[in-house]
Amino acid sequence: MAFCDSKLVKIFLPLTVLVVAGATMTTALGAAALGASSSSAQAPNAARPVGTVKSVSGNNLVLATDGGGDVAVEVQEGARLLRVEPGQKDLKEAVPISLQELLPGDRILVRGQLAQDGKTVLASAIIAMKKASIAEKQAHESEEWRRQGVGGLVSSVDSAANSIVITQQGMGEKKTVTIHLSKETIIRRYAPDSIKFDDAKPARLDEIKPGDQLRARGTRSADGSELAAAEIVCGTFRNIAGTISSIDASANTITVQDLATNKPVTLRITGDSQIRKLPLQVAQGVAMRLRKAGPESQNSAPAGGAAPGARSGEMQTSGGSGGPGRAGRSSGGGGDFQQALNRMPPATLAELHKGDAVMIVATEGGLNSELSVITLLGGVEPILQASPNSNASTILSPWSLSAAPSGEAGNP
Repeated sequence: MAFCDSKLVKIFLPLTVLVVAGATMTTALGAAALGASSSSAQAPNAARPVGTVKSVSGNNLVLATDGGGDVAVEVQEGARLLRVEPGQKDLKEAVPISLQELLPGDRILVRGQLAQDGKTVLASAIIAMKKASIAEKQAHESEEWRRQGVGGLVSSVDSAANSIVITQQGMGEKKTVTIHLSKETIIRRYAPDSIKFDDAKPARLDEIKPGDQLRARGTRSADGSELAAAEIVCGTFRNIAGTISSIDASANTITVQDLATNKPVTLRITGDSQIRKLPLQVAQGVAMRLRKAGPESQNSAPAGGAAPGARSGEMQTSGGSGGPGRAGRSSGGGGDFQQALNRMPPATLAELHKGDAVMIVATEGGLNSELSVITLLGGVEPILQASPNSNASTILSPWSLSAAPSGEAGNP
């Protein structure tokens, strides 16, 4: 079989959503229909798995598919192998490669048929994207989010004007930024029960609501008050400040008495949860800055249900300028606090005790799912004393979980 030329049917298959320091980059490996003509019938046992190469041995591959599970691939003699770069939309600039050039970690789209065993794919063609090229593109996208990104809490959405106003809130002066959308603007939204950035789904403007945490990248105006957005990611998260009333180490859960609602909240600790404990001196320094900022410049998110001031990924305050997963700086100094927090060694569930004061950023939670901890910060007694309105937890952010595939949250 041969690849169709531009006059024949082309099928553009979304190959992958790459986690890029909390941002996503949708890549098409381009993809062309295989066959002699556009009217060629699809074989009933045709297969087209997509995923990451897990291992290579001779002409056999093991592919970890995007849908879950592994698939054995046997590359047939005469199979055509092409390499494309991230961001390419078709095969016009694809270059031939040999089977020996495929390595674990490379992304591939396989075209072939199922063998008689119903498990092995007999590949007649493979389109590949090299792991090194993906990493380079990730680094570039991360830098774009850092340089061109803004973030904060959504204060209003104007569907008629195709715009969103966000408030950047750190431990200092508030600032508003108007985000302008176009037909080309990509919008994604976090799943309510997931802290993984790659679970963020395409969304519409009418799904964004006041109180959501939002980050956008694009072209900023000279004074920074407006941004023409190329990409937006948003979500609803829970901010909780209170004291631990119980810990269930066997179930990896903690129950916190929420100061805002005076009700207990049970949260699950996952492998992606970030736990830190502030040294007393640091906590006292943050408390002092909150007192100087005054109650009117502290975050005003609705108690118990507002987004913090961001897959992954993978921490940044809402006032920072970095992209998802990147620590940034804000005029109020929140970014400095977030950077310091990222450098602190992780704590464990065993280091937490009943009666400890904590600030938590958690998932919104689905109808039948419990809240999952994104970021939990202990040693915060001085901070909560300085912020009696219980909104101090909004200086935390879940964007640290929008990390690169290496899992190094907040450090792409």
